[in-house]
Amino acid sequence: MYPEYLVAPMRQELVDAGFEELKSVEEVDAAIPTKGTVFVVVNSVCGCAAANARPAAKAAVKNEKHPDKLVTVFAGMEKDAVDKARQYMLPYPPSSPAMALFKDGQLVHMIERHMIEGRPAQMIADNLVAAFDEYC
Repeated sequence: MYPEYLVAPMRQELVDAGFEELKSVEEVDAAIPTKGTVFVVVNSVCGCAAANARPAAKAAVKNEKHPDKLVTVFAGMEKDAVDKARQYMLPYPPSSPAMALFKDGQLVHMIERHMIEGRPAQMIADNLVAAFDEYC
């Protein structure tokens, strides 16, 4: 685990954009398998989360069509909550950062770390917006 003082600003960046933090298995189970659309960001301390993933997520949720719920878990912190969120993302392997869109509890769109690293935030946001336009 990372020191909380280190991750606090990274958490806050998504909270300020309207994301709810999920810190327990129960919170994950209450959020993801629900009616409607849920956008999950697996947050991370890595550089690609700071430069690409968080900016892309924040830009994408400003789209006219956006998910009903915005939630986040933090890799390297609340292990049980992250593991539970990743179970919903199967068959994709664990990845952080990562982004997943669920509709009525079913995974409909996934962005893994290898699709985030080295790509401009706007390209990732455009990918998310296309998914939001299709599923939300």
